[in-house]
Amino acid sequence: MSTPLEQIQRVSETERRRRWRLLLGSVADDITAEGHGDTGAGTEPEAESGLGPEAEDEADDHAGQADDAGKQPGGQDGQHGLRGDDARIDAALGALYDNQGSQGDQRRPRSGGKRGGGLGRSKPGVVRWLGDIRRYFPTPVVQILQRDAVERLDLRQMLLEPELLQSVEPDIHLVTLLVELNRFLPDETRATARQVIATVLADLERRLTDQTRQAVRGALARSARTRRPRPGDIDWPTTITANLRHWLPEHRTIVPERLIGHGRRQRSLARDVIIAVDQSGSMADSVVYASLFGGVLAQLPTLRTRFVAFDTAVTDLTPYLHDPVEVLFGVQLGGGTDIANALTYCQQLIERPRQSVLFLISDLFEGGNSEMMRRRVGEMVSSGVEVVVLLALSDEGTPAHDHDHAAALSALGATVMSTTPDEFPAVLAEALL
Repeated sequence: MSTPLEQIQRVSETERRRRWRLLLGSVADDITAEGHGDTGAGTEPEAESGLGPEAEDEADDHAGQADDAGKQPGGQDGQHGLRGDDARIDAALGALYDNQGSQGDQRRPRSGGKRGGGLGRSKPGVVRWLGDIRRYFPTPVVQILQRDAVERLDLRQMLLEPELLQSVEPDIHLVTLLVELNRFLPDETRATARQVIATVLADLERRLTDQTRQAVRGALARSARTRRPRPGDIDWPTTITANLRHWLPEHRTIVPERLIGHGRRQRSLARDVIIAVDQSGSMADSVVYASLFGGVLAQLPTLRTRFVAFDTAVTDLTPYLHDPVEVLFGVQLGGGTDIANALTYCQQLIERPRQSVLFLISDLFEGGNSEMMRRRVGEMVSSGVEVVVLLALSDEGTPAHDHDHAAALSALGATVMSTTPDEFPAVLAEALL
C-alpha cells in the first residue's frame, strides 16, 4: 500500500504546475519568470476576465496555443499549459480576484500587476460570469464566489436588476443582502427578490421545521408528570429507580409496581413566546433565521408567538408571521440600537409571566439606556419570565458582542448564549420546560 507521500510524488510535474497555476493565478508566471531570468518579454497576454464571447474565445486561443507546461520551462505561453475548461476556470477566477481595484482588499492581486480583471458594470458580462462559475464549481463554492463578487466589486447596484437576480445562486447571504437593499428595490425587481428569498426560506424550512415542532411538542408534553402514563410517555430511568426493590435476581429483571411518566397537556394555550430581534447590520443572518422560526412557532396552536424587530424604534411584525418573506421585507437593517426601549415594549406584551419566554436576539451593543435595559431584564426574570439572550442565531459562530452587558444579564438570571439554527430547537425546548 502506497503512503500519502508516495501518492504525492507520483503526481507529474505537469499536473503539479497546473494545480499551482490555478491556485495562484497569473502571479505564478512572475514566480516562474523570476526563476528562469525571464522578465516576461515575448509572453502573450492572458485571457481577459470572461465578460463576453470575445474574452472566452481569447481564453480558448491561448489555451489551444499552450503546449504541455513541461515542454517550455516556466510556461512561456502565458497559460502554464492551461487549456479548455482550465483556461475558462482561470478566467472566471481572474475576473474576480485579479481585480486591482477591489474594495476593502489591499492585498496584492493574483495577476502580479499584469492583468486587471473584473466584471465591469456590464449586466450581460456579470450574468455570463455567474453562468460560468455555476458550470465549473459546486454550489457551496459558487455561493462564496458570489459573496466575494458583491463585496470586492461592489455589485450591489446591479442586484437591483431582475435579470441578474434570476441568474444568482440563492443562499442565506444573498437573502440578507436583499433584505438590506429592500428599500431601494424597484417594483420590477421586488417580485424576483421575493421569489429568491422564498426559495431560500423554503429550503431552510424543510431542514428546520419538523425538529422545531417536535421539540416544542415534546417539551410541553413532558412538563408534567403522571402515575398513569401512556406507554410512549413512560420515564424509564425514573420508573426503574423507583422500583429497584422489586428486582428479581432469578429472572434478572424488575417488576415495576408503579409507572412514572410524562403527562400530556391539553391543546390549550400553553406558553407565550416573544421574539425580539435586533435589526443592526451585524445581526442580518440572525434576523433571517429568527423570522423563519417565528413563522414556524406561529403555526403551533399551543403557543402564542409575538415577533418584534427593533433598532431605535420598535416594529411589531406579528401580523405577518404567516409569511416570513413579508416579515423580512418589514425589517430595516442598519441604524442604531435601543434595547431598553424594545424590552419595555415586550414587557407590556406579557400577560402570564410564568408561562412566558422572551428571546432577545442581539449582540447587546446598547445605544440607549444601559441601566434601564438591565432593570427591565431583572424585572422580567423576577416575575417568572424565562429570558433567553441569543448573541447570534446563525452559522457564523459567536459574534463580537458587549461582554459586560452579557455578564450582567446572566447575573440577573437570564440565559445568555449563541446558537446555530440547527441547535435552536433544543434551546427552545429547554426554555419551554
